[in-house]
Amino acid sequence: MRLNKKITIPARDAQAFDILSGDRIRISTPKGYQAADFFAYNAHSIDEWLSPPHTWIASTSVKPRPDDILLSRFRRPMLKMVEDGGDGIHDMLLPACDQFRYEFFGHVGPHPSCSDNLMNVMRRRGYEINVIPQPINFFTNTNVQKDGSLFAPKNIVKPNSYVILEAIMDTICIVSSCPFDINPNGWEINANGVVTELEVEI
Repeated sequence: MRLNKKITIPARDAQAFDILSGDRIRISTPKGYQAADFFAYNAHSIDEWLSPPHTWIASTSVKPRPDDILLSRFRRPMLKMVEDGGDGIHDMLLPACDQFRYEFFGHVGPHPSCSDNLMNVMRRRGYEINVIPQPINFFTNTNVQKDGSLFAPKNIVKPNSYVILEAIMDTICIVSSCPFDINPNGWEINANGVVTELEVEI
C-alpha cells in the first residue's frame, strides 16, 4: 500500500478525509484500546451515507470482515474492507456517543462526543447535517449473547492495530477518536476510560 500522507487525530477529536474511488485509507490505534468511530458520505451527495445496518444485512455479519463491501443507505457499495489488523474486534451496532448518552449514564455538564465531532467537521466543510448516521466502531469490543443481550467487555485491542479500507466511490470519510471516558456497568469502550490518539494514512 503506497501512502501519501499520515495524520494524527488527537484524543477526543475527529478529522475528515477526501478519499477518491480506488484510494485506500488506513486507520490505526497506536497505543491500542481506543475506539475509532468511522463515518462516510458520498462526496457528490451527502444525502447518501455509509449504513452499517444495510451492510450487515447483506454481509450477514454484525462485524466488518476482510472483503466485505460496506454499503450506503441506498444499498450501493461505498467501500471495501481490504485488511483487518484488529483481530476482528469491531462493532456495527452502537450509535455514536452524544451528550444525551453521557447524561443517561450520569455525567453532569457538557462532554465531547463523536456526534459533535461529526457535526463540527462537516460544518467546517460547509455542510449542516441533521442526521447522525450509525458509525462503524473500529477497535470496539462488543458481544451479542444467545439471548440477544449486548455488552461491551474490556477493550482488548492491541497497540498498532489497524484496518485498511478501499473506496468504491468518491467519499468523505470521517474518523473520530471516541471520547468515551467512563465505564458504566462494565461498558468499557476505551480501556480503563483512557482516550488516546488515532493515526490515519491515505
